[in-house]
Amino acid sequence: MRILPVNLKRHLAAIVLPVLLCGPALAAPAPAELFEKLQSSTAQEAPRVVKEIELEWSRSGSAAMDLLLRRGRDAMQDGNFGLAIEHLTALTDHAPRFAEGYHARAKAYFRANLYGPALDDLETTLALDPTHFDAIFGLAVLFQEFGDLRKAASLYREVLALHPNHENASKALTRLRRDGIGREI
Repeated sequence: MRILPVNLKRHLAAIVLPVLLCGPALAAPAPAELFEKLQSSTAQEAPRVVKEIELEWSRSGSAAMDLLLRRGRDAMQDGNFGLAIEHLTALTDHAPRFAEGYHARAKAYFRANLYGPALDDLETTLALDPTHFDAIFGLAVLFQEFGDLRKAASLYREVLALHPNHENASKALTRLRRDGIGREI
């Protein structure tokens, strides 16, 4: 057996460890059964089903990646959006197919008033998981912020098609309709 130089061992360890840590971080969208349950749930039942879906979205398949997600969310909750973005960027770098990493970072970017990167991350989230109603809602909020009220109304309707009891989407769409935007003709 050949003995590898110490430097080469370190380099191999630096490559292998991230692969082992993030290899399983290919989290799939939440199961269709949960969305069926959500669509048929009452307003009182919906929050419980939403929690189940959010729990599925938050599982990367890697304890290390889940830790980065938790640290990013904690930093966001503390109002430290720069640190949140750092943690969540590390997450998206190491788990590029984990939709919730991009969604969480989009929220951090939005709160830091960085709308361009937030928009990019929401689009990536939806490319990875088209049923991510919170990402669709975030996109609607951005379009409303940009003044594209028709597109925002359309996106709020998409949210409600997936999650009929989404209170914020319902309220936003009602406000837009009250102002004459997004009405069906």
